Amino acid sequence: MLYIETDKVEFKEKINDTLTKEIESFLNTNGGAIYIGIDDNGKIVGVDNTDETLRKISDIISDQIEPNAIDCVRPEVEFKGDKIVIKINVSKGYSPLYCIKKYGFSPNGCHYRIGTTCKSMTLEMIRNKFEQGLLNIDAMVLQESYNQDLKFAKLKLLLLENGYHIDDKTFEKNFKLQTTSGSYNFLAELLADDNSIPFIFVKFRGYDKTVFSERKDYGNQCIILAYEKMKERLSIENICKTITNPRPRRDIYLFDMDAVNEALVNAIVHNDYRITDPQVALFYDRLEIISHGGLPYGLTKEEFFKGISKPRNKQLMDIFSRLGIVEHTGHGIPKIVEKYGQEVFEISASYIKVTIPFNKEVMEFNNMPYGVINDISKDIIESQYLAGFDDKESIVLSQIRQNPKITAKQLSINTGIPFRTVQRNIANLRDKNMITRIGSNRDGYWNITKGI
Repeated sequence: MLYIETDKVEFKEKINDTLTKEIESFLNTNGGAIYIGIDDNGKIVGVDNTDETLRKISDIISDQIEPNAIDCVRPEVEFKGDKIVIKINVSKGYSPLYCIKKYGFSPNGCHYRIGTTCKSMTLEMIRNKFEQGLLNIDAMVLQESYNQDLKFAKLKLLLLENGYHIDDKTFEKNFKLQTTSGSYNFLAELLADDNSIPFIFVKFRGYDKTVFSERKDYGNQCIILAYEKMKERLSIENICKTITNPRPRRDIYLFDMDAVNEALVNAIVHNDYRITDPQVALFYDRLEIISHGGLPYGLTKEEFFKGISKPRNKQLMDIFSRLGIVEHTGHGIPKIVEKYGQEVFEISASYIKVTIPFNKEVMEFNNMPYGVINDISKDIIESQYLAGFDDKESIVLSQIRQNPKITAKQLSINTGIPFRTVQRNIANLRDKNMITRIGSNRDGYWNITKGI
C-alpha cells in the first residue's frame, strides 16, 4: 500500500535536518502529521532504532523550537505490517507564531505549510503578527544586524546620565539588543556607536528639488545622537523676528520648534528601516519630514490624529522614552495638528510626510525667500548689506541676520571660521556699532543696527 502526502501529511524516510522546520511549519499553519519510516514515494520502509528516534524527536520539540511546543506535538508508534513507523501528531500551535530557536523570528526561522511544501515567511508576514499585538516583540528586534562588531559606549553614557544603572553582563539582554539566537539585531545596530545607517538633511535652493545647496549626513552613529544633531541643525535654521514695540518684547520664529521636534521624533521611532531611512528636507518656504512604512498595522487615520499610539518599533520607542525624549502617550501628533492642522500630513500606504510651512512674516522680515542668503554670492551680500566689512565679518553678520540667537560656537560650526576668529569678528562688529547684544550672554540675542 502506498501513502500520499497532502497539506497535512508529510513523509520522511528517516530523521534529518529538515524535521524541525516541518514541525514548526505545521505549528504555524493548521497542524498535521509527520510519518518517520515512509519514503517520499509513500512506501513504508520502517524505523530501525525506535527508542533513539523518539529521543531525537523529543529533543527537537523541547530544545529547538520557540516558544515551547511540547503540548502541541505528540509522537506515537504505529505498526504497519512487520514494520514500525513513528507518527508525529502536530496540532495548530497555541502561540500565534513559532520559530526555529537558533534562527529566531526571521525568514530563516519562521515557516508555514502550503500544499506539500514548507515556505519561509516573509519579514512582512512576521511583522504583521507583531503589529497585530499577537506577540510581545517587534520586527526590529527579530532582524539580525549585518554588522556584529558593535559597541554601545555612547548609549550607556546617555542612560547613565538619565539615572539608569548599567550592568555590562545583562545590558544587551535588558535592552533587547539581541535576537533569540544571541546575535545583534537591527535595534542594536541603530543604537551602536558606529553604524552604516544614514540620516540625511538636504537643503534645496528654491521651492522644489531641482537644485540643492547642501547635503549633510548626521547618521552613521547612535540614532539618539543623530537625532540630537538633526534637532540642533533645525534649531539653527529657525530664524527669528523680534518685536520690541509695543512692550513686552515678542519673538516670532520661522517655524514652531516643538511641533517640528515631535515630527522628527515620530519619523525616527515609527520609520520602517527595511524600506529606507527617515528624510529631512528644507526648502525656501517649508520643511518636510518623511518617515516610511505608512501607518502601523490596524491604526486608522482617525485614531492617528487623536493621538492613539501604536508604535512600529516598540523597543526603540522604549529607549527614547527612558531618555525623556518621547512619551508613550501619543501627544506629539495632536500637538502638530493643533499648531498646523491635519492638512500638513500626507499619509500613504508606504510613507507619512509632514510639511511644516514657514511663517511669512519672518520670511518677509528677512527681506528675501528663506535660504537665499546662503546661496547668493558674497559680492551681492557685501554690496547690498555688508559694505565696508571684511569677508569674515560679512559672513558672521549674515549668520546673525538668519538666527539672532546664534552663539559664537554655532557660528564657528556653520561657517568653518575658527572659534577665536568668530569672537574677534563679533567684537569688531560691536565696536563699529553694527550689532548690539540684547539680554544676557546666555539667554539674549543679537540686534542688527537699524538701517544695516
